[in-house]
Amino acid sequence: METRKKTIRNSFLYLLPVAVASLFPLLSLPIFTRILTTEDYGHLALAQIYALPASGLVNLGLNLAYERNFFQYRGKEEAARLLYSILLFSIIALGCGITLTWLFKPQLAEWIMGSRLHADLLFWAFCATGTATLKTHYLTYFKNSEKAGDFTRYTIAESGLWFLFSFLMVVYLRVGVTGLVWSQLLSGIIIFFVLGWKFFRLLPISFNKTMLRESLKISLPLTPRLFLGIVNNQFDKYMIGLMGTIGGVGVYNIGQKIASTVFTFMTAVENVFTPRFYRKMFDPGEKGGESIGRYITPFAFVCLGPALLVSLFSEEMITLLTPPAYHGAIRIVIVLSMYYGFLFFGKLTGPRFLFTKKTYMTTLLSFVTTGLTIALNIPFIMKWGAIGAAWALLASGIISGTISLLVAQRYYPIRWEYGKMAAIFLIFFAASFAALILNVTSAEYPVRVTLKTALAGIYVYLGVQLRVITVENFNLLRGLLPGKLNWAGDHGSRSL
Repeated sequence: METRKKTIRNSFLYLLPVAVASLFPLLSLPIFTRILTTEDYGHLALAQIYALPASGLVNLGLNLAYERNFFQYRGKEEAARLLYSILLFSIIALGCGITLTWLFKPQLAEWIMGSRLHADLLFWAFCATGTATLKTHYLTYFKNSEKAGDFTRYTIAESGLWFLFSFLMVVYLRVGVTGLVWSQLLSGIIIFFVLGWKFFRLLPISFNKTMLRESLKISLPLTPRLFLGIVNNQFDKYMIGLMGTIGGVGVYNIGQKIASTVFTFMTAVENVFTPRFYRKMFDPGEKGGESIGRYITPFAFVCLGPALLVSLFSEEMITLLTPPAYHGAIRIVIVLSMYYGFLFFGKLTGPRFLFTKKTYMTTLLSFVTTGLTIALNIPFIMKWGAIGAAWALLASGIISGTISLLVAQRYYPIRWEYGKMAAIFLIFFAASFAALILNVTSAEYPVRVTLKTALAGIYVYLGVQLRVITVENFNLLRGLLPGKLNWAGDHGSRSL
C-alpha cells in the first residue's frame, strides 16, 4: 500500500509540470495564432530543424550516459564528480556550437529556410535548445534521486517564465515569432543558473577525467542515433517546406505541437518508472525481466489514455484554439497521436541497450528508421502533402519501433503481459482510426461526439478490468492534493 501510494504521489508530481507546460501553450495559442501567421510558425519549425539535431550533436549523448551512470556512482563525492565532469564538457561543447552557428548562420539559413533573412531566428533557436539541454543534467539528478518535488517546482517555474516572456514579447512588444525563441532562451538561462547555485551548495564542485571518459564511451555510440533520431523527426517539415509551402509547414507544426503533448505526458510518466526500471535491471540482473513486464503494463495504460483523448477530440481542440487557417491540422493531430502513442515502446528499448552496453545497436537501428522515414516521406508528401508526412511518420515509426523492440528483447528479455498489452493498444488504435473516419466522412457533430465519448468510455472500462482504475487508487489520488504533497520529494520505491 505504501509503495503504491508513493508511486501515485510521484506520478502526480511529475504530471503537474506536464499539465502546466501543456496548459500555457494551449492558453497562448488562441492569442498567438491570431498575431503570428502560418508562415511564422513555418519559419520557426524550419529553424528548429537545425537547432534540435545540432544541440543533440554537440551534447554527444552525455545526458543519457549520465542517467545510466548515476546508478553506478551513488556516493555523494562520486555523484558530484560525475555531474560536474559531464556538465563542464557539455558547456564547452555548447560554446563551440554557438560560435560555429554564429559564423555560418547566413549559409545555414539559406540552406534550411531558403532565405538569409531568417538567420537570426535560426541562431537564437539553437541557443535556446542548447541551453535547455544543459539543465537536463540537474533534472536527471532529481529524477534518479526520486526527488519529484524538486523536479516539478523547477519545471513549472520554467514554463511560467516562458509564458510571461512570450506574452510580453509577442503581444506587447510585437517582436514576432523570434519572441517565442527569446522567451525559451531567457527562461532556460534563469532556471539553469538557479539550479547551478542550488547544486553548488548541495554538491562540492569536482571533476574526474576517468568518469568523463567512461561516460563518453557510452555516449559516443549513441550520438549518431540521437542525431539521426532528431533528423528523423524533423525531416518531414523540411520536405513539406521544400515540396509544399511555408504555411503548410506552419499548419503541420501546430498539429505536431498539440499531438506532442502526448509524448510530453509519456516522458513525465517515464520519469516515474525509469528509476525503478533501471533498479530492476541492476539489482537482480537478468532476472529483472521476469517482473518488469507486470510492472510496465499499468504504465502503458496510463500513457495511452491521454493519447487516445487527444486523438478523439482533436477536432474540438483545433477548432477552439485556432482560427480557420489552422484547421487543416485536425487530421494531422489524430495520425501523430497514434505515432506518439506507439513510441511508448521506445521508452523501454533505450534503457535495455544502455544496461547491456549495446549502445551501438541504437545507431544501427536509427539508420533503419531514418532510411524508412526518407523513403516514405518523399512519395507521401508529394501525393498528400502535410497529412502524408504524418502518415509516413506513423508507418516508419511502427516498422522501425517493432524492429527495435524485437532486437532489445533479444539482448534483455522482458516477460510481457501480452494479452493485456494487446488489449490496450488495440482499443487505442481502433478508437483513433474511428475518429479519423468520422472526421473524413463529415458525419453530423452530435453523432461524432457521442461515438467518440463512447470510445473513451470503452478505454476507461478496460482500465477497470485491468485494475488500474480502482476505488483504492482513486482514493489515494484524491488524498494527494497539492497542499498535502511532500514537495521535497521522497526516496521510496515506485511500483503500481
